[in-house]
Amino acid sequence: MRYVVDHDLHIHTHLSLCSGDATQTPDRILEYAKRHGMRQICVTDHFWDETVPGASPWYQKQGLAHISAALPLPQAEGVEFLFGCETDLDQYMTLGVSRENMDKFDFIIIPTTHLHMRGFTIKRGATLEERAEAYVDKLDAVLNMDLPFHKVGIAHLTCPLIANENKGDHLKVLSMISDETFERLFKKAAEVGVGIELNFNIKGYGETSREMVLRPYRIAKKCGCKFYLGGDAHTVNGLEPTFTHFEPIIDALELEESDKFILTRK
Repeated sequence: MRYVVDHDLHIHTHLSLCSGDATQTPDRILEYAKRHGMRQICVTDHFWDETVPGASPWYQKQGLAHISAALPLPQAEGVEFLFGCETDLDQYMTLGVSRENMDKFDFIIIPTTHLHMRGFTIKRGATLEERAEAYVDKLDAVLNMDLPFHKVGIAHLTCPLIANENKGDHLKVLSMISDETFERLFKKAAEVGVGIELNFNIKGYGETSREMVLRPYRIAKKCGCKFYLGGDAHTVNGLEPTFTHFEPIIDALELEESDKFILTRK
């Protein structure tokens, strides 16, 4: 059976400091889910645990009390509305959520590709080659942590934030990572059971660049990884456009329901 679009597990509210849209509330997000017949959605505002040292000034403002202002989440029949977070991994491989506080979240997404935070997630002046190395090291580090992988997702593996100074630099970084390295990483990802996020505008790429973006996901699928959908909308106006990305990705990767990551709260 073809992969069904019945969830969105990466959505921000106005509490994420990069939102800037006061109308991006849980109620509006629930309306979006009902409009598209989704069975499961999750708010994943940016978060750095106050008990974990090393937060950047931006992240210091986004602690547990701040993002918990979204609670209690509105509910509707047939829609499971979950409370999650999007944390980060700094350049020293420190994860921004403590083991003790992981139980407070239904879902935790970790972007190993937030390499635009120079001096925090990556050293200043990093070359494209160093970014490729950091990409691998960060994903390696997460996959070898003691995490509740049944409720953890690896966010936007191919986003331009990998290298965002010049258009297309992120594709150059991805091309520096061999199939063999991706296979090693994704075999480990399949083994631990982490979810792999599908979150990119496939229509925004030409034929060649499109295949460069799809390559890691094709390898992940071959290695047995499971995928979830994440629109990453930060604003009300961003909800519908990000939703339109899902079907073309599913078509390109020829995904079946058996490829779906099933979020469980053990």
